Amino acid sequence: MANSSDIKKIALETLALESESIRNLSKVIDDNFINIVETLFKSTGKIILTGIGKSAIIGMKISATLNSTGTKSSFLHLGDALHGDMGVIDKDDIIICISKSGESEEIKMLNKYINLSGNILIGISCKANSLLSNVSDMFILTEIEKEACHNNLAPTTSSSCHLAIGDAISMSLQYIKGFTPDDFSNFHPSGNLGKKLNLKAADLIDMDRVPSVSTESKIDEIINEISSKMYGATAVISNKKIVGIITDGDLRRVLEKKVDIYSVKASDIMNSNPKIISINSQAISSLNIMKKNNISQLLVVDDAKKYVGIIHFHNIMEEGLNNE
Repeated sequence: MANSSDIKKIALETLALESESIRNLSKVIDDNFINIVETLFKSTGKIILTGIGKSAIIGMKISATLNSTGTKSSFLHLGDALHGDMGVIDKDDIIICISKSGESEEIKMLNKYINLSGNILIGISCKANSLLSNVSDMFILTEIEKEACHNNLAPTTSSSCHLAIGDAISMSLQYIKGFTPDDFSNFHPSGNLGKKLNLKAADLIDMDRVPSVSTESKIDEIINEISSKMYGATAVISNKKIVGIITDGDLRRVLEKKVDIYSVKASDIMNSNPKIISINSQAISSLNIMKKNNISQLLVVDDAKKYVGIIHFHNIMEEGLNNE
């Protein structure tokens, strides 16, 4: 049985080999790659991902990524395609076939179908001058030194490279399509990701607890407002506009100075540069602002810049949001 140092060594060698192989793919991001992306972008049909074995699993993932980022795609197992499932392919669809070796009977049969149907075939393979490279209208060579498998057999490095190329294609298409976070949220309505995208600042504020004081408010009024509304802070308002924020930390600091607290006004102790967020902003943006500025509260305004409430860090945590 291998000892712990052997296990660590193998794991690190695997990561190093795969990451280096992916870095080497930068050489295929050339005019040919750009032409492939532009062809896919201009297509009026679907993008069909196909393959067999481990390549089929990678194809399934790439197809899912394309769908979730605004490009219509379907996965078709190459084995099933040759046993009655070719009907999923429409005349305007583009087929992307993934294969480590680029050599198989299934690829020969696929080529016969495409010769009749006229669909564009894009091949992705680790082997140059393979059957797939020769029959493809466009081709990406994902050449690797070896698999991470110590027998150099199990698809590992090759699978990682194919997945990375699929991501590169998907993200390029997402960018030129102008696919926005709002578009993304429509495709991911549920789960933690859906909550990140769909939950708004408006969903986190309590309209019945909106702490505010004026610039002339005295210390007892400020303390009462912060305590009763239970956010650890209050907005300071003048002429219906936010001019500052006072937190419980600001109160502690003024008490530590041992001044005549009864002469202190809100304008004397407020932070005149509070962090503010729009009521229509994504809730996860609130967390990002809080973490960046090391604060626990954000003031929220509506479209007319009118103060409408406070979001506290705890409100975000209660929703189970995080930005990991």
